[in-house]
Amino acid sequence: MNAIDVMTWGQRTVSRAIARLEPEDWAAPGALGVWTAKDIVGHLGAFEVRFVEILSAFAGVPYEPSLTLADPATFNDDQAAIRADRSVEAIVDELNDAHARVMELARLIPGERWREVGTIAWYGPEYSLDDLVVYQMYGHKREHTAQLEAVLDRRSVS
Repeated sequence: MNAIDVMTWGQRTVSRAIARLEPEDWAAPGALGVWTAKDIVGHLGAFEVRFVEILSAFAGVPYEPSLTLADPATFNDDQAAIRADRSVEAIVDELNDAHARVMELARLIPGERWREVGTIAWYGPEYSLDDLVVYQMYGHKREHTAQLEAVLDRRSVS
């Protein structure tokens, strides 16, 4: 698997949906739950920032752990609340900046390390960093892009 390609396409999918959002769309609820489009993008940004921390450890780059230490049981709602008062621009910038950092770090990690099973025991001892990219990063972005698309679809029906 080419993790860099997978991460590129995942981000490209989200970015295309974000680019289509109008100012009034950001406060619209997503397809499921109570989160708005802004909350969804902020949530994706929090995941990307946390992924920077994870990849920093794999790349041997010093970092200050914060989101990797957050309580997984409340991570989603806690991070949405933290970002609630931020501007849309700040939310999008956080996601894009963190993704750029992810891509820099990804290039520092040898290919065989991505495939090495057991390196992310906290996710599951049978998984590799490649698996994390596919399931938690790419799949997660696709899932939430569908929610952003639902916001766009509602607008086109109105």
